[in-house]
Amino acid sequence: MSTEVVTRFAPSPTGFLHIGGARTALFNWLYARGRGGKFLLRIEDTDRERSTPEATAAILAGMEWLGLDYDGEAVSQAAGAERHRAVALELLEAGKAYKCFSTQEEIQAFRDAAKAEGRSTLFQSPWRDADPATHPDAPYVVRLKAPREGATVIRDEVQGDVTIRNDQLDDLVLLRSDGSPVYMLAVVVDDHDMGVTHVIRGDDHLNNAARQMAIIEAMGWPVPTYAHIPLIHGPDGKKLSKRHGALGVEEYRDMGYPAAGMRNYLTRLGWSHGDDEFFTDAQAREWFDLKGIGKSPARLDFKKLENICGQHIAAADDAALLHEVTSFRAATGQEPLSEAKNALLLAAMPVLKERAKTLPELLEKAHFCLADRPLEVEPKAAKNLTTESRGILSDLTPQLQNATWERLELEGLLNSFAEERGLKFGQLAGPMRAALAGRAATPSVFDMMMVLGRDEVIARLTDAGSGDGA
Repeated sequence: MSTEVVTRFAPSPTGFLHIGGARTALFNWLYARGRGGKFLLRIEDTDRERSTPEATAAILAGMEWLGLDYDGEAVSQAAGAERHRAVALELLEAGKAYKCFSTQEEIQAFRDAAKAEGRSTLFQSPWRDADPATHPDAPYVVRLKAPREGATVIRDEVQGDVTIRNDQLDDLVLLRSDGSPVYMLAVVVDDHDMGVTHVIRGDDHLNNAARQMAIIEAMGWPVPTYAHIPLIHGPDGKKLSKRHGALGVEEYRDMGYPAAGMRNYLTRLGWSHGDDEFFTDAQAREWFDLKGIGKSPARLDFKKLENICGQHIAAADDAALLHEVTSFRAATGQEPLSEAKNALLLAAMPVLKERAKTLPELLEKAHFCLADRPLEVEPKAAKNLTTESRGILSDLTPQLQNATWERLELEGLLNSFAEERGLKFGQLAGPMRAALAGRAATPSVFDMMMVLGRDEVIARLTDAGSGDGA
C-alpha cells in the first residue's frame, strides 16, 4: 500500500517571500498536487527577535498571488516548543542524548588547543559518557549522542548519494541551557509529526540533513525522501542579490508579471521536461518530478521570463485576465475601474493580449478604451492632427453615422474613403489613432472602432475635428 505524498514549505518570517523560496514552495506544491498528496505550510518562527507578523503576512500574500494553496492551517514552529523539548528529554531518558556542562570558555579553549596541535576543532564533550553522579549543579545543554564511527549517507533525489563521515559531525545541541529547543531539532520533530514524506528544499540545507538524520534515527523514525535543489543565481552566475534586480515575489507582482507566467517560468528554472518551455498548470502538475531537477544553479533571465509571461497573457481566458488586471491595479494602489470601463476592457482583451508581456504593457495598449473625453493627445500623435487632417476626419464622421458597424463593412468604408481622397490608408490611420486614442502607437484602427462602438468613435472624431482635446 503506497503512502500518501506529503510535502511542506517552511519559510522563516524575517522578510519578504524571496524568489528562491517561492520556487521551493512551487516545487513542493507541484510534487504533492501532481500525486494527489498534501502540501503543508510551516512558518519557522523560532527566531523570535527577527520573526515578524508583517513578514508572515508577506509570505502568505506572495503564496496567494502565485496560487500556491496549502492544506489545512499554517503551522507555527514556535508554538510546538513543548513538543520539541519533550522529544529531547525522551532522547536524554533513553541514553541517546546527554547533559553537557561545558562552558563557552571551555569549548573555545578546546578548539584553540586542537587548532594549535593540528587536530580537528570539532568539539568533543567530556560529559558524553560521564557518570551522572559527577554532574555539577550548574547550567547545561542537552546534546545528541551522534554516531562517531562509520558514515551517514544522504540518499538525495537531486544530488545523488552524499556521504559524510560521522567523525565530521559534532554532538548536536538539542536544548539550550535555558531549556529552549534548537531549530535543527524543531525541524525534524515537525516534519515527523506533520507526516512529511518528501523534504524538497534548497541545497544550502544539504549539510543539515546528515545532522537531522542522526536525530531521526535516534528516535527510530522513518527518514523522509530528500531532494536538495540548487539555488537561483543572477545572469552573471553569482548568488542572486539586489544588484540583479527584484528579489521578492511581491516585486514581480507589482511589475505586472502574470501569476501563471511566473509559475511556468519558476518551474522551468532548474527543472526540465524535454524541450518544453511553455506549459499549463495542469501539464506542470502532471510532468513535474524530482529527476528532472538539474544539479547546477539556475540563472534568472528576465527576457525569458517576459517571453513566457507574454505567452501566458496571450493564452489566458479574457475574464480571468480582467480579474488579474483588477488585482494588479489594487495591489499597486491604482483606482478601481468603473463597470463601464471594465466592460470595455473585457471587450478589448482579444486585441490587447497579443504581444503584451506584462500587465502594464497590456494596460498601456488599453489606453484607448480607458481614457475619458476629451482625450489628451500626446505630442507625437498631435503631429498627425493638422488642419487638413482635422477636415478629413470631419468629412468622414457623417459617413460613419450611417455605416453598418461590422468590421468588414468598416474596412471597406475607410479604404474607399481614403482612395477617394487620394490618400494611402496609413495617411488616414495616423489622424484616426490620434483621435481615437490620443496616441501614435495603438491597436489597429478597426480594433479600436469595434471595441469603442459607433457613438464613442463619432464623439472622439468630432472632438478631433473641432480641435477639442488636441
